[in-house]
Amino acid sequence: MIYRMSAAFLSLAGLFISGYLYLYKIGKIGSLACGTGGCETVQLSPWSRFAGIEVSLLGVLGYAGLLALSLASVQVGASQQWPMRATAVAAGIGVVFTLYLTYLELFVIHAVCRWCVVSGVIIVAIFVAALLDQRRQSRSRVS
Repeated sequence: MIYRMSAAFLSLAGLFISGYLYLYKIGKIGSLACGTGGCETVQLSPWSRFAGIEVSLLGVLGYAGLLALSLASVQVGASQQWPMRATAVAAGIGVVFTLYLTYLELFVIHAVCRWCVVSGVIIVAIFVAALLDQRRQSRSRVS
């Protein structure tokens, strides 16, 4: 259960971060608290959109979905495994997308957004928590 609650908490943190970045992108926040200027460079670059959608909005939607799945997994408990399996798959997709965005930051945009790095750490942690829960479930079925 601890992995499921951890995934829910981390999803909520990711939702707050991506929401903050999206509010900046749509002009509801004047400046980002970043310290280096890299956040503004990344947010205002042409690569801040993917398939015509703001990357920060994709983050909001992705983390909201992960939050819903992880809360569903906490609610149903150990009796149902599909919510955490879906969480693992969705977080895995998020990790791959984060790797793509990190590549863009490092090698194309030449600026690093600290908030994006934190979001990347969060999505990896959610993925690890989901995998650890799956491993725990597998071991408890064998015993």
